[in-house]
Amino acid sequence: MLRILKDHRKSLCLITVALLFSSCTSRNSTVLYPAPDCEIVSPITSQSTDPELLLVEAEPEKCLTEELEALRQTGTWLAEDTLALPVEAEETLYDFPIVINKQVEAYLDIFQNRQKKTFSRWLERSGKYLPMFQKELREAGLPEDLAYLSMIESGFNQRAYSRAHAVGLWQFIKGTGKEYNLRIDNYVDERRHAEKSTKAAVAFLSDLYANFGDWHLAVAGYNAGAGKIRKGLRRYKSKDFWDLAQHKYLHLETKRYVPKLIAAIIIAKNPEQYGFTSISYEAPITYETLRVGPGLSLDAVALLCGTSSKKIKGLNRELKTGRTPLNKNHYDVQIPPGTKQLAEKNMPRLNRVATTGYKTHVIRKGDTISGICKQYNINKTTLLKINNLRSSKLIAGKHLRIPQGKVRYRLLNPGEQGSIAANDLILHTIQPGDTIGKIADKYNVPEDLIVFWNGLKSKHRIRAGQQLAMYIEDINSTAVVTSTIPAKKVNKPKNKIVAKKDKNPSIIVLSQQKKFAIATKQTSSKQISWYKVQRGDSLWTIARKFNLSTRQLKSWNNLKSNRIHPGIKLKINNV
Repeated sequence: MLRILKDHRKSLCLITVALLFSSCTSRNSTVLYPAPDCEIVSPITSQSTDPELLLVEAEPEKCLTEELEALRQTGTWLAEDTLALPVEAEETLYDFPIVINKQVEAYLDIFQNRQKKTFSRWLERSGKYLPMFQKELREAGLPEDLAYLSMIESGFNQRAYSRAHAVGLWQFIKGTGKEYNLRIDNYVDERRHAEKSTKAAVAFLSDLYANFGDWHLAVAGYNAGAGKIRKGLRRYKSKDFWDLAQHKYLHLETKRYVPKLIAAIIIAKNPEQYGFTSISYEAPITYETLRVGPGLSLDAVALLCGTSSKKIKGLNRELKTGRTPLNKNHYDVQIPPGTKQLAEKNMPRLNRVATTGYKTHVIRKGDTISGICKQYNINKTTLLKINNLRSSKLIAGKHLRIPQGKVRYRLLNPGEQGSIAANDLILHTIQPGDTIGKIADKYNVPEDLIVFWNGLKSKHRIRAGQQLAMYIEDINSTAVVTSTIPAKKVNKPKNKIVAKKDKNPSIIVLSQQKKFAIATKQTSSKQISWYKVQRGDSLWTIARKFNLSTRQLKSWNNLKSNRIHPGIKLKINNV
C-alpha cells in the first residue's frame, strides 16, 4: 500500500504542477502566487454579538475558485482512468474506498502546498472530534474514515456556515437537519452540537448508502442530494460515481467532493509522509451535563463551574443567544468534567445583577418605530419614553438611544442578601410561566405601573421572550417613574381601623432622591391610621392597598425585616 502511494507521489509534482500551472516549469514557481488562507474567520450575522457565538465563513470564495480551476485542468473524469488500491491495503489502512487519479492527485498537491496552513489547522482540530466521530460510525457499522467528511465540510469547526446556509461540523441545511431530528429554533441550533449533529450525519450517511450501495455515490449524494444523484444515474445509465462525473450533469463543486475527501483521508492518516510534521492535536472533547432553568447565561454557568466563559461557550455552541432556551423548563448544559459537584454547590449562591446600557441607532430613510422596536425587541412605549418623543414620527439622520439589557453574575457570601438590579432602567425578559403579578412581586412594584411603563393593552397579554421596561434602583427600593400618571381609586379595606385618603393622588418622581412616593394635596396636619394584619397578608400586599412602599411601612413601624404576623397593627401615615 505505502509503496503504491510513494510511487504515485514521485510523479505528483510533475503531473499536478503541469496541470495546475501550465506556464510554470517547476513547483518552486508557485511561490510567485500568494497562497490564500482558506479558513479566514469571517463573522456571519447571528443573534448574538459575542465573538464566541458568531458563525464563521466555511470556505472563502477565493479558495473555492482556486480548487475548481485546478480540477478543470485535470481533464476528463473517466472511470478507466481511476486506479483502485489493492483490497488488502483497503482493509489494512482504510475502510473507505480509496482510488488514485488525476483529480485526487490535484487535491493532494493543493493540501500539501497552497492550503498547507489550512490543512494543518484541520489536522490539529481533528484530535478534538475524531474519537467521538469514529465511535458513532463504528457503532453504526459505517466506515470510520467517513469522520474526515467533517474535515472537508467544515474544517472541524462547529461554527462553520456556508453560502448554501449549511451550518456546523457536518454542514446540514435546515431542512435536512430537521429531517434527522436536529432542533433548530430561535434559541438552539443543534447543527452546531458536536454529538447530536454527528448522530444525525451518521443516520443520513446510512440512508444514502442504503440507496446506492456505493460510498462514492453516497458521499456525492451527501452534497447534492440523493434525488439528484439517482436521476443522473438513470439518465446516463452510469454504474458508479466516476462514470457519472465525466458528464456535465453534476456541478464541479459536487464532483470535487469525492476526490477532496479521498485526498484528505490519505494525508490525515499518514500526515508525516506528506510533510505535515509536529502537528499539535487538540485533546478529545469531554464533558458532563448540568441541568439548569430557562434563560440562564453561559457566563453564569462558567461562574458556577469555576471556569472561563470561553470554555463553557465552546462546549455549548448550539445555544445561539448564549443562554439556555426560554421555551423549555430546563436544559442540560455541557460543562467541563469534574465541575458538576462544584456547580451544584454554587447554584443557591448565584446572584443576578441586572444593568442597562445603551447603543445608538442612526435613523435611516424608511425606518419606522415599529420596525426599530422589532429589530431591538423593545416596546414602543419604552422607545418613545427613553428618547423623550411625543410621536412616532422619525427624522432620517437623527439618533435614537436603544436600551440594551445586560446581566452580570456573582456568588453571594454566606448570609449576604442578593440584589436584582444595579440601575434605574432594567429590561426584564419574560420567561415561560411569567405573569405580570409574578414580575410585580419580583421587582416590588404595582402591576398597573408595569402595564403603564410598557404601554400594554392588558396585563394578561404578554409572551415569553418579550422585554418589559422596569424603572427601579435595587432590590430594596421601589419603582422610579419618569412621568406622572393617575393612580387608581383605592377601595377602603374592611379591616382598616381609621383611614382618610385625599382625592386624586398621583405617582410622581422625586427627581433628586429618585424614590417612589405618593403625592397628595398639602394638608395642615398629618393623618395617621392603623391597619390590622390578616392571615395571608404580606408587607408588600398591605403597601399596595394604601399606595405606599414597603420601605415607608417599615420606617413608620420600626420593622427591621419584611416579616409580619396576623393580628398586629401597622401604622399607616397619609402624607
